[in-house]
Amino acid sequence: MYADVVETLSVTLAPSGRPLAAFANGTIAFTAKVSGVPDITVNLTSPSGKHNLGSFMELPVFHPCVRLNRWKERPGELSFIPPDGRFILAGYEVDLLPFTSGKSGNLSSSSLKLPVNLEMKTGMGPTGSEFEVRLQVNKIFGTPGSSSSSQLGRGGGPGRLGSPHPGTPASPSLDDLVVTIPLPTDVRNLSDIRPSRGDASFNPGQGILEWHIPAKELSGPTSHFGLRSTVVGALSNEPQEDAFDPSGFGFGQDYSYNEPYQSVPVASVAQGNHGSKAKESGSGEQDAKKAAQNKILMPSSASVNFSVKGWLASGLKVDSIVLDTRKSRGLGEGVKPYKGVKYLTVSKGGVELRC
Repeated sequence: MYADVVETLSVTLAPSGRPLAAFANGTIAFTAKVSGVPDITVNLTSPSGKHNLGSFMELPVFHPCVRLNRWKERPGELSFIPPDGRFILAGYEVDLLPFTSGKSGNLSSSSLKLPVNLEMKTGMGPTGSEFEVRLQVNKIFGTPGSSSSSQLGRGGGPGRLGSPHPGTPASPSLDDLVVTIPLPTDVRNLSDIRPSRGDASFNPGQGILEWHIPAKELSGPTSHFGLRSTVVGALSNEPQEDAFDPSGFGFGQDYSYNEPYQSVPVASVAQGNHGSKAKESGSGEQDAKKAAQNKILMPSSASVNFSVKGWLASGLKVDSIVLDTRKSRGLGEGVKPYKGVKYLTVSKGGVELRC
């Protein structure tokens, strides 16, 4: 008898990192390979116990085989006779921000206990054409003494050398980490993409920058990663250095032919005296103009894709799987089926940071 609990994250973060909304949509898949007509009970528990499980799991839905009266009387108990093969036993939603409106300002992304934290800075550099993405990988501590490892078989138990298996509740593993940054349509290209770890590529057709960090980098000692890049806008946005001289050969200046051949034009003298100041003010104005143009080329959001095996964002756990031999029919004598539980948390662009 196997139970697979999968949660999909949907988290929106403000530019300051404060969470605006955070939900986990979960499904419980069950597979029973037991002969006869088994009568099974799956007991669930929340981080605070079973007393508030009815309000903890919002909008629950159940397979038709589940006895609803049993759930209403004792929330957290799923009593059923399973159909053949794998099926979806139940679905639910959990609000990861169970706070009142008056306390929302005190929360940050760290209070969500997410495996990664994302930060972005835009408008960097002298012309404001650079942006930087910072990623912090948080350590997810396992639960070696959990009931899922002690009562449900070897799924969360120790390995051959006494260490826990990766991807179990005792040792969760983070995989498939991808940061996706959509860019405005006016961005022609990205130059000088510099990731500290992993590989980054820009797709001009879709206008998306993807940053992949392999699992071997995530399991290493480094927990902070960064990426910096420069946006390149359309060619028509590049200002001309001399608007009054379209030829570019200096024919826009006014020379007087009535003066002696060796005399220096007045315009040249004035330009020589004030040349340095004009260049400084001109370069400053030009940088400010470029910064204003590059502001609309900056990304407005970034999302993170990842998967964590052996961990659920909501903290929900399968406490036990019980096979009632008295109510079951057609079971052989002394049958003790293997019981296993797997946990998986997935973010398919569900964790989004607004800039």
